[in-house]
Amino acid sequence: MTTPRTGTLKVPGARLHYEVRGSGPVLVLIHGGSGDAGVFQGIAGPLAAHFTVVAPDRRGHSRSPLDPPGATPRVADHSDDIGRLIGEVSDGPALVYGSSSGAVVALDLLARHPDRVRTVLAHEPPVAGLLPDAAAYRRLFADVRVTHRRQGTAVAMQQFLAGIGLAEGARELPPLSELPLPLRELMERMTANQPFFLEHEMIEVTSYEPAADALRKAADRLLVGVGRDSVRQMPGRTGAALATRLGLKVTELPGGHTGYVENPAAFAARLVELLADGALTA
Repeated sequence: MTTPRTGTLKVPGARLHYEVRGSGPVLVLIHGGSGDAGVFQGIAGPLAAHFTVVAPDRRGHSRSPLDPPGATPRVADHSDDIGRLIGEVSDGPALVYGSSSGAVVALDLLARHPDRVRTVLAHEPPVAGLLPDAAAYRRLFADVRVTHRRQGTAVAMQQFLAGIGLAEGARELPPLSELPLPLRELMERMTANQPFFLEHEMIEVTSYEPAADALRKAADRLLVGVGRDSVRQMPGRTGAALATRLGLKVTELPGGHTGYVENPAAFAARLVELLADGALTA
């Protein structure tokens, strides 16, 4: 695991922490859910042999506090942040990989700031409105937020993960005290991010409606990724539905919804295959 260079970027309403590794074309990694830049520590090193890898904590997550606190960021706020970050670290457009809610941010970036982007790989964006059972998911997410307020974060997160099909087969981690320090610190930050996700991100992101016309115009720079093992889970289904809506083929990625954690070597190799030297393949 390579040690990153770190920086801070002041943006309207927040201060963004970001990490930089490697050299070459700029590749921005956008995390999802309750994560932060640390979720990519397994793939950042291998990718840094090919790219300048830039991974921020999105606003409201971990080391990127809101200023002032308490707001619910819009998807557009996050994509504006990424656009500004690309301008900070690069003289031109960047490659962008977004995971889950980070994939929604990447889609909005491509639709609204196409000049900032060379290629976007949107990995399982949870755009629930594209599914035939969208109403059931809207009810689920509303119920999860009620559960969070009444029963707490742990119960609500379990309800959320079970409802979208991500609880079954999830790996059990050892106690935090037994984890290596970087992983222990990451897990502590992610746990601390969960209330923000449940109150301020879950419904905002899953309610996002992709700008289909704008994305079709940029379709030659867009890949929609679905994990080999997550095609039947809600985020895999929404990824496939988006590809169909835009007339694109699904790009298969190793593993499941968090393939970059499950098999980082294979996942990094796949990203290099898809993104290095401008290679755009489906």
